[in-house]
Amino acid sequence: MRHIYILFLLAFANLFAQGTSTETISFEFIKAPEVVLAENQRSFSVKVNSPYNLTADEVVAQHKANFEKELADYDNKVKQSEKDYHDLLAKHDDEVKRANEKFKTESQAFEKLSMIERLAMIDQGKKPVLAIPAKPEYIKPLKPVYTEPNLSEYIIVNNDVLASQISIKGFQRGKNNVDISVEMQQVQFQDNAGQSYARMPITMIVKANGEEKLNESYFQEFEFISTSPTNNINKPYQEKIYLEKVMVFLNKKLNDMFAYQGETKNITLETIKNKKNEYDDLERADIYVATNLKKLQAGNDSEVNEMAFQNMKKGTDIWIETLKKVDYKDSKAKYNGKIAKMLYFNLIKLNVALDNKKEAEKFLNEMQENLINLKLSYSEEQELNQLERTIYKK
Repeated sequence: MRHIYILFLLAFANLFAQGTSTETISFEFIKAPEVVLAENQRSFSVKVNSPYNLTADEVVAQHKANFEKELADYDNKVKQSEKDYHDLLAKHDDEVKRANEKFKTESQAFEKLSMIERLAMIDQGKKPVLAIPAKPEYIKPLKPVYTEPNLSEYIIVNNDVLASQISIKGFQRGKNNVDISVEMQQVQFQDNAGQSYARMPITMIVKANGEEKLNESYFQEFEFISTSPTNNINKPYQEKIYLEKVMVFLNKKLNDMFAYQGETKNITLETIKNKKNEYDDLERADIYVATNLKKLQAGNDSEVNEMAFQNMKKGTDIWIETLKKVDYKDSKAKYNGKIAKMLYFNLIKLNVALDNKKEAEKFLNEMQENLINLKLSYSEEQELNQLERTIYKK
């Protein structure tokens, strides 16, 4: 009995020693571009060919011209409204006459019924009632009052302005190491089942040092923009919104191709509690990874980043070597299934966060091969499924 008790204490002590905790780390992630150019080649030029060539002065002039036309037509509009009113009055007189005649006819028929029949019709709400239509009311049209146009609803741009709205982070404008040509058509609207759709065909050709890197067309298909038909929407405003959407897309496409882009990411890693210095190696690995993640900076080819990745690898190498020592069959082993589960999750999450999907997939496959020995909880299964979806997402 004493031996069993001692064995129980040893097992409990091992489980206690393998307690873990989590640490959430925020770091700057630098995403490398699809096309890498040397620093002395990071310049670009843009040429846009579009149908847009509108100035604020032209908008104001057109707005004033529309007002003057509306003002000149005001007297005719009043005369027409008075004529329409008199027509309605004449129509109303006819409707009153018909209503009186109908009431007279129905009343005479009602009076010829027996008392019981009349009571029955009254109960059914069918007793004749004189329904005189309401007399039309004349509302004089308001005289036009000039207001300044809302310039924010208009597309006040030309080709040069549109070209100036295209930029690549970390690149200088002027030289044509990256030569960008954009052909842009005007927004086209279409009705479909009482709803509004729009498209704006775009073609973008991009060359880097004379070599064509991109020649693609976008926004060729009509897209939903409103539940109202096109004659009920503010077309200049909708066109402005659509053009802004197009410019955002073009900038993202170009920056994904050529720019080093930084973003803040968060990752939660699990660490072993090393109370008796039994896991000095894993604690050292955790320090390597966490410390160097925090050192990453959103810059281009930073030496600091290169050093951080080198030192981070020292930590991940320890994790990988430790996985080779795992005894999946012995839950009391120093490096058991619980340790393996922690390290696999850390390696997968770290590589996903760093956009190293091939490495993440490799560790995911290894973990799945040993899944029968890892005993995942429901929440861990859900987390692993989410990581898998992220890895294989296009």
